Amino acid sequence: MLTYFQAALLGLLQGASELFPISSLGHLVLVPRILGWRIDMASSSFLAFAVLTHLATALVLLGFFWRDWVRIVRGILRSFALREVREADVHARLGWLLIVGTIPAGTAGLLFQEKIQRLFAVPLLVASALVLNGVVLLAAERLRRSAQEGKPDDAKIARLSWIQAIGIGVAQGFALIPGLSRTGLAMTGGLVSGLSHENAARFSFLLATPIIFAAAVLKVPELFGSPILGQAVLGALCAAFAAYLSVRFLTKYFETKTLTPFALYCIAAGATALFLVR
Repeated sequence: MLTYFQAALLGLLQGASELFPISSLGHLVLVPRILGWRIDMASSSFLAFAVLTHLATALVLLGFFWRDWVRIVRGILRSFALREVREADVHARLGWLLIVGTIPAGTAGLLFQEKIQRLFAVPLLVASALVLNGVVLLAAERLRRSAQEGKPDDAKIARLSWIQAIGIGVAQGFALIPGLSRTGLAMTGGLVSGLSHENAARFSFLLATPIIFAAAVLKVPELFGSPILGQAVLGALCAAFAAYLSVRFLTKYFETKTLTPFALYCIAAGATALFLVR
């Protein structure tokens, strides 16, 4: 059973760590274990709590990028009316790239839901995945194709190929494993595909919204009638607050900075957790 204090702390933690490339699910699993909280991580109620906090984060992203989403939806509707996705129609193409990029993680979530849920009860695996996440972020910085840093540019994002969008979606799908960061892996795919840090972050934030909403449709109804409904609502409000601060910070940060500090944090935090959760 979650207390209200625990729910608030986990909500703040999720809202911040979901958008930072450091794995929110990994932190939701490891922090309670390190603090000695007796919470059944593998229960359906806790997973629904985690999804509700993610939904709050997605709503913040939707609000933050609402003008972009209006243009994207209009672009998709234009493509239906024209029965084609024109290369010059930036937002129509961007919309379909987001749809294509969402498919791999959505499919994996449906197929492996129960197996993924059981991973929440294996903190050593989660800590190991957090270390791996850091290594992947470091590798992304070394392997990325050269790209001009600068202001976000939807036209540059829209030049991604369909195969590249699928690849980014597959990378995002691996983040269903607690300890691997959805933001980090999606940005890794973007960087390797030639996007700048800022455009890779932007595509990652846009890509988060549909997959989180899809997960919420499946899991959040399980909270109704649950003994932790009140705690889940409080956690979601805290997550929304932290997510708003995070997205404002990160959209500025990635104008000039890299993934390296987050990679080093993940390696250090994961290694520490491996020692503490034994």
